[in-house]
Amino acid sequence: MVLVLTHGSAGGVDAPDLLAVRDAALDAGVTVARVTQPFRLAGRRAPGAAARQDEAWVLMVGRLMRKLGARYAGLPLVQGGRSNGARVACRTAGAVGAAGVVALAFPLHPPGRPERSRADELRGAGVDVLVVNGDRDPFGVPDEADAAPLVVLPGEGHDLKKNPARVGEVVAEWLLGRMA
Repeated sequence: MVLVLTHGSAGGVDAPDLLAVRDAALDAGVTVARVTQPFRLAGRRAPGAAARQDEAWVLMVGRLMRKLGARYAGLPLVQGGRSNGARVACRTAGAVGAAGVVALAFPLHPPGRPERSRADELRGAGVDVLVVNGDRDPFGVPDEADAAPLVVLPGEGHDLKKNPARVGEVVAEWLLGRMA
């Protein structure tokens, strides 16, 4: 299995939860790539339009998988990210042929705007989506009906940095279940 992870709109691939997921997945025998999103590589601070961000992501994942070459050909691809990166992973899962999505701190709605739900992005992924959110996330927590499965960590906020090792454990357990 190959796991491709990306960051949120304000952070980088060295976020504590992403590093914990990387470490736990590697320990489980999963190949992991952490990818900086194209908007950040271009020097921009904000991701811009979703359609453009998704198009760039699909191209980047395609290049990455070609670069990995024959050694990884045929292995299932799971993609994921935190916050905005989780949204991108959900929206592009079908386009890249992902077998699953890991959504860390999925931003269900803008803070204070619960009427602007993004649950359709979770439901539209077309594959199982593991959502790991904190119960104190100001961006909201998705409903269990919109994720398969949903893990809500008590005391965690949007940054999931109170106990990142637990985040890694949850993801590794889910990945191992998919590999069995």
